[in-house]
Amino acid sequence: MYDLTIVIAAAAAALIAGLAAGLLIGRRSSPAGQKHREVERKLDQVLQDKKVYEDEVVEHFSETAQLLNQLTSSYRDVHNHLAKGASDLCQGKGPVAMVNAASQDPAEIPANLADIQQPLDYAPKTSPDEKGMLNEEFGLDRTATAAEESPTAPPRV
Repeated sequence: MYDLTIVIAAAAAALIAGLAAGLLIGRRSSPAGQKHREVERKLDQVLQDKKVYEDEVVEHFSETAQLLNQLTSSYRDVHNHLAKGASDLCQGKGPVAMVNAASQDPAEIPANLADIQQPLDYAPKTSPDEKGMLNEEFGLDRTATAAEESPTAPPRV
């Protein structure tokens, strides 16, 4: 009924399909395969936990920023209230209110702070001919020491 080549081809195909199915079932049921799947499950769980933790950190710092902004606003309101009270109660001799502080550009440097220099760790020269503090002869009076060392000079008492 069937040709011999068709029977052999069908048997070979069945053999290959059986081997593939057996290999798949064997890997799934083997201890190494189960351990591999367990490690993958644990890794997925750790990645999910990490994502949840990162989301909590972002939420925490966002809420902290909002609370600090509210605190700053409340502090400004308290300061303005105290300054207004001091101005009213001290006949205008009190501090200036911070009303205009919110309208200024934060990147703009106030005029009183625009020309600030860092402190010097030495005394600056008052004239170009003066020896600076870093000069090794600074503060020494060479004329007095030369007169003391000369043999013709009278001894000091």
